[in-house]
Amino acid sequence: MTIKIGDKLPAATFKVKTADGVKDITTDEVFKGKKVVLFAVPGAFTPTCSLNHLPGYVDNYQAIIDKGVDTIAVVAVNDVFVMSAWAESSRAADKILFLADGSADFTKALGMELDLSGGGLGVRSQRYSAIVEDGVVKTLNVEEQASQALTSAASKILEQL
Repeated sequence: MTIKIGDKLPAATFKVKTADGVKDITTDEVFKGKKVVLFAVPGAFTPTCSLNHLPGYVDNYQAIIDKGVDTIAVVAVNDVFVMSAWAESSRAADKILFLADGSADFTKALGMELDLSGGGLGVRSQRYSAIVEDGVVKTLNVEEQASQALTSAASKILEQL
């Protein structure tokens, strides 16, 4: 079952890399009592994700925060080391929370998995964005084609805030 507007996010644990090493972070820690813009990408370092999707959120960081958002987070079915390297190479680690969903547990619980096995990528996430308030999905923008970042772009989220 795919998550929809009005649903509470399922409980899950992500991995993040901090100055103290790899750390677990739960959905409660990310979303409870907060207004969060969450966007998902099929994979770190992939062309659309790195050249279009992520940069839009980095470039619009302050405008999004100024709309009352506590956190902007990106999730991908990648391991914590790949997500950390992507955060560093994109120079976005100080703006965006990079959540590693390495086994796709969160992605599958949302019903947002995307099978890219044919291209050698395995199970990944659909591309989407959402505004989440206190763990509840208030808006949800799912791309029809994972190779595009239009419906889930930062500019669309800004219109919805």
